[in-house]
Amino acid sequence: MRVFLGSEALAAGTVTRYDLRVSYRRVFPDVYAARSGSLTLSDRTTAAWLWSRRGGVIAGLTASKLHGAKYIDDSFPIELAWSGRRPCFGIVTHKVQLAADDVVVRGGLPFTSVERTAFDIGRRGTLDESIARLDALGNATGFTADAVRQLALGHRGARGMRQLVAALDLYDPGAESPPETAVRLLLIRAGYPRPATQIPVRSADGKRQYYLDMGWEKYKLAVEYDGDH
Repeated sequence: MRVFLGSEALAAGTVTRYDLRVSYRRVFPDVYAARSGSLTLSDRTTAAWLWSRRGGVIAGLTASKLHGAKYIDDSFPIELAWSGRRPCFGIVTHKVQLAADDVVVRGGLPFTSVERTAFDIGRRGTLDESIARLDALGNATGFTADAVRQLALGHRGARGMRQLVAALDLYDPGAESPPETAVRLLLIRAGYPRPATQIPVRSADGKRQYYLDMGWEKYKLAVEYDGDH
């Protein structure tokens, strides 16, 4: 048992109260894990879902991270779409209505779909934060802005819709890091034409292919964000 409900394990006779005190650590109320080893994001997510008595759906940045998005800190609270009791430390809950198509199941855990996840993270935080988070999710999954716009039609009046519309207009899955997103937004807001991203170029000998962060092929002009410096 990697992560489990203490009450269920006690009822099944697989552990004793002494075992829980000595051999396991409490992750959330009534949720335990072995004392040895560190907890992964997957462990903490499972623990949060068990804490909701299997009623929650993994959502928000947690769902985005588990869908493959980068640059989301593993230490962030676990987000659940759930309307149950008040969350404890380490868990954030959102009281939202989810349609059947909004939920996918992976590894036995329910997640918001990629499009529903984009719909949620695009409405939260600042505009630039939401664009960077959409870019990261899109870079991992390739979701289309039109698919999220279509989903949004069924949620007119939801909080943050104006921001979502603005974020989707500036969304670009070619961005491979938040700084690349920031540079692209800086160029657009400075009045330059919107740059293309991940422009393929070959070496002079034709043997190697590279990708430029962004630029304008028409003018043979590229802009690179150098993360090493």
